[in-house]
Amino acid sequence: MPELGKYAGYVLGSYAASIALIVALVAVSLWQSKRIKLQLDDAEKRRGASDE
Repeated sequence: MPELGKYAGYVLGSYAASIALIVALVAVSLWQSKRIKLQLDDAEKRRGASDE
């Protein structure tokens, strides 16, 4: 690991914040994807029931 000197806290904190934000964005994207897929499945079921 490179010597960061007196800025080590800022640099490592920035890395930690960036990683946390990326993980949060991925988690929110997966959660929204699952929610939308369930809504689409429900809409398809309702449409299929009305076509019969």
